[in-house]
Amino acid sequence: MATTPSVSYSITVRLELPAGGGAISQLTTAVEQSGGTVTALDVTASGHDRLRIDVTCAARDTGHADLIVDALRALEGVEVHKVSDRTFLMHLGGTIEMASKHPIRNRDDLSLIYTPGVARVCEAIAANPEDARRLTVKRNSVAVVTDGSAVLGLGNIGPAAALPVMEGKSALFKRFAGIDAWPLCLDTQDTDAIVEIVKAIAPGFAGINLEDISAPRCFEVEARLRERLDIPVFHDDQHGTAIVVLAALKNALRVVGKEMSGVRVVLSGAGAAGTAILRVLLAAGAKDVVVADIDGVIHRDRGGLHESLHWLAEATNEAQIRGSLRDALVDADVFVGVSAPNLLTGEDIATMAADSVVFALANPVPEIDPVQARQHAAVVATGRSDYPNQINNVLAFPGVFRGLLDASATRIDADLLVAAADAIASAVTPQELNANYIIPSVFHADVHTSVAAAVREAADTSAQQTAQETARETGQPTDR
Repeated sequence: MATTPSVSYSITVRLELPAGGGAISQLTTAVEQSGGTVTALDVTASGHDRLRIDVTCAARDTGHADLIVDALRALEGVEVHKVSDRTFLMHLGGTIEMASKHPIRNRDDLSLIYTPGVARVCEAIAANPEDARRLTVKRNSVAVVTDGSAVLGLGNIGPAAALPVMEGKSALFKRFAGIDAWPLCLDTQDTDAIVEIVKAIAPGFAGINLEDISAPRCFEVEARLRERLDIPVFHDDQHGTAIVVLAALKNALRVVGKEMSGVRVVLSGAGAAGTAILRVLLAAGAKDVVVADIDGVIHRDRGGLHESLHWLAEATNEAQIRGSLRDALVDADVFVGVSAPNLLTGEDIATMAADSVVFALANPVPEIDPVQARQHAAVVATGRSDYPNQINNVLAFPGVFRGLLDASATRIDADLLVAAADAIASAVTPQELNANYIIPSVFHADVHTSVAAAVREAADTSAQQTAQETARETGQPTDR
C-alpha cells in the first residue's frame, strides 16, 4: 500500500458548486485534509450562479480515493456528477496500436504494399530466408511473451489479466528504443507447450522477451528456447533486473568507497530475479555472496534443496553461514532484496558493516521501510518511484534489445549483461554521483542509446569470438 499520494491512483472528479464565495478554496482544502493532493483544477463550464469544475487529485489507493470523493460530496452546495479513474481511462481500448509506415492513398500504393507487388518480396525471402530481416518488420520486432503466472506483485492472474502489463511493456519498447513489440499472452502454463508455441511464432521476430513467468519454470523455458532458436531470448524479470541492480550497486560502492571484490553481499530471494542477480554479480567480480530464501540461508548441507538451488549452494556462501536472513546480515556490506515485504527492521540494518548499502526491491512494499533503512545505511534503493534511487528495469530492456537487434545477435551472455550495466552506471557522472543519485532516470537523454551501443559492441565481440572458436575447431580460416 502506498504511504503517500501517487499518480497511479489519480482521479478526476467532475462537480458543480456555487460560483461565488470561497467554494473553490473549500474544494482544495477538503482534498488536502483528506490526505490527497490536488494536481489540477479546471473550470469546464461557467454561469452566473454555478460553476462546473474538474478536480484532479492523487490518492494513496482506491479506498483513499473514495474517502476524498466523500469529503467533496459532503461540502455544502457541491454536487458530484462523475468520478473518473485516470489509470483506467489511460487503458481504455488498450495502450498500443499498429500503424502503417506508408500511406495507402491509391491503387498504386495498394499494389506495392499488398498484391500483386508483395508476391515478389515473398519470393525473394523464400529464396533467401535471411532477407526477412531486411524486408519485413521482423528486423525491428520483439515478442513479449507471458503465461500470466507471476505478474508484477499480483501473482498467478492468468493471460487475460496480464495483457495490460504486456501492452505497457510494448509501449516502453517503442518509446525508449523505437522497437515494435507485440504482446503475446499464452493460455497455457505447461512448459512444453510454451516452448513449442514460442518456437512456432519465432520466425516473425528478431527477439523474444519472456515476461512474468513463474520460477522455476521460467528457467527451463528460457534455457530450452535459447537452445532451439537463432534469435536472442531475454527474460526481463531475471536479466533486466540483474542489469539495473548491478549498475546501481557499482555506483553505490563508489559512493561508499568499497570494491565489488571486497564486499560481502547478502541476497534475499532465490527465484528468477535473485538467481540472475547472483550470476551477474559473480560475473562482475563479487567474491562473497550469501543467499537466503523463505527457509533461511542457503548452504551446501541444507536438506531438501530444490534442484534449482544446487548450483546456487555450490557457488555461494564459502563461509557456510547458517541460520536466518537476519543472521546473515551481521557485518555484511550490501543487502539486496528481491523477495517479500517487511522482512527486516532498522535494528537489522544496524548490525551491518559501516557504510552499508541496502537495496530493498520487493514491490510495492519493500523488505524494509526505506526511511528506517536510511537511518543506518549509507545508500538505500528501492523499486518505488516515490523514493530516491529507483531500480527500474525500463533502464535496461529497451536499450538491450535495441543493441541486440542492431547487431542481428543470436544469443545473450554474461559479458553482454555486464556491458549494459556499465553503460547505465556511466550515465551518472562523477559530479552527479551521491547517496541519493546512484542510478539515472529512465528519461535520461542518453542512457538508452548508451546501453544499445554497449550491447551491440558486446554482441559483435561475442559473435567474432564464436566464429574464431568455430574456425579453430574446424580448421577453417576466419575473415580476420
